[in-house]
Amino acid sequence: MGFADLLERTGGMGRFQVTQVILLCIPILLMASHNLLQNFTAAIPNHWCKINYTETLNSSKEGWESLAIPLDERGRPEKCLEFVEIQWSPIGSNMTSHNRTDAQTRYCTMGWEYDREEFSSTIITEWDLVCGDKTKRQLAQSLYMAGVLVGAIILGGLSDKYGRRALLIWSNLQLAISGVCTAFSPNYLSYCVFRFLGGMALSGIGLNTTALIVEWVPTKVRTITGTLAGYSYTVGQLLLAGLAYGIRDWRWLQLCVSLPFFIFFLYSWWYPESARWLVLSGNPSKAVSEMKRVARYNGKAEEAEKITLESLKADMIKEVACGNVSYTVFDLVRTSTMRRISFAVSLVWFSTSFAYYGLAMDLQKFGVSIYLIQVIFGSVDFPAKLISTTSMIYIGRRVTQFFALILGGLAIIANIFVPNELQILRTSLAVFGKGCLAASFSCVFLYTTELYPTVIRQSGLGLGSTMARIGGIVAPLVKMLGEFYPFLPLLIYGGIPILSGLLVYFLPETVNKPLPDTIEEVETGKPKTPEKEVKKEIVPLQTVTTSPIREAL
Repeated sequence: MGFADLLERTGGMGRFQVTQVILLCIPILLMASHNLLQNFTAAIPNHWCKINYTETLNSSKEGWESLAIPLDERGRPEKCLEFVEIQWSPIGSNMTSHNRTDAQTRYCTMGWEYDREEFSSTIITEWDLVCGDKTKRQLAQSLYMAGVLVGAIILGGLSDKYGRRALLIWSNLQLAISGVCTAFSPNYLSYCVFRFLGGMALSGIGLNTTALIVEWVPTKVRTITGTLAGYSYTVGQLLLAGLAYGIRDWRWLQLCVSLPFFIFFLYSWWYPESARWLVLSGNPSKAVSEMKRVARYNGKAEEAEKITLESLKADMIKEVACGNVSYTVFDLVRTSTMRRISFAVSLVWFSTSFAYYGLAMDLQKFGVSIYLIQVIFGSVDFPAKLISTTSMIYIGRRVTQFFALILGGLAIIANIFVPNELQILRTSLAVFGKGCLAASFSCVFLYTTELYPTVIRQSGLGLGSTMARIGGIVAPLVKMLGEFYPFLPLLIYGGIPILSGLLVYFLPETVNKPLPDTIEEVETGKPKTPEKEVKKEIVPLQTVTTSPIREAL
């Protein structure tokens, strides 16, 4: 008998599991808001050079823009240039006819004016992140993703030493504080620093939420609960569109999506620590206490009384024995099967995040309302994840992951050959590709937790999340290549998911299989028999030493 059987005896998917999954999924609603927030807080409104109309023209602003600002090929004011001298027009002439191509121009000298009809305030309008400073917009998002990366490395490893619950509590508090500080940032530098810290915290929330869900629910409902978490993120994208539509000032919007994490911090103290982790970290007495608490909450008081250190030792021979062995990050690549899993999983995480954020973080390019396209991009996740969930249950994780990546990559590449005039077709392909990548995200979270054994599961999730964040960091920077070769970003965004999809077939299938607890189980493809662990039972449970911290990735 193992932990899965013990979990069934204490209620299976009982009232405790349902309550915990719901409470863990609520913060995920606002995780999407933080990841995609810069679509709105860093939106670029129409802008043009600021002109001192009173001193220069001795007149009102209206009707004089074409005398001071050159027009682009579409007949609109240039965003970054102004005439060195006012281009006076003869009486009765067309004002735009004197937008002379031979007139001397220069970069804006007095700053910019912005069209505030759609956005009353963004970081772009507040700190003039346009023209020569336009790359700072992508840099801010890349720094945020760098924070998520650092959080995956640090918090993923620390949770293997200090527990999933403790790191989740800390991450909620850190995101609440850093998010509020971001809303009150006095300058661009402090904004980037606080966003970086917020990204770290968000990574800790994501990793430990996933672990607590997977390690407390029965095997047969892992797919459903994992998908519920994925749907929470989807609903969060729609929620962000609604919040951004109603709150047009970036500071208030930032504050609105950050303050609820103080509430999440308070109620996260209710969560019990993962009993499976407690046993493996050498604290079985605490595991007994948590199992008793869960059993009582599920209405299994009689079963709660039967759980003792001795019964736990008998039921979890394998898990207890694992607690005597120390593991490090090098165990992710120490054996052949683990190397193959780690390499393939790393590329899947990277490519999914890279292409996903490449599409989702540039909504203004579609030429329609940014709020509408956010709703469309969020809504496509519902059918995508429903199909993904059904496929994961009845076909398997490996096939689902393969087709999600291949189809998503092909949809992105197909847009290279669609003319810009066919905007509806281009948008439809992008939406389909984004849906496939959302399905890939939904699958890879669950697939990764099932591929790695318990003793290094958080380190494995940390590795995958690390690669995903590297993808998120690189994605905004790749867009800059479009200024030289317009087709190149789409080719890269689509090609890498196709490559990773091909590697998925080197991974084992995990559908309806119990979670592996040891590296040996992963290598042999079957769990250890209790007889092989009998010798390790001589170690008293009360004196099992805690395994050292998993090294940072």
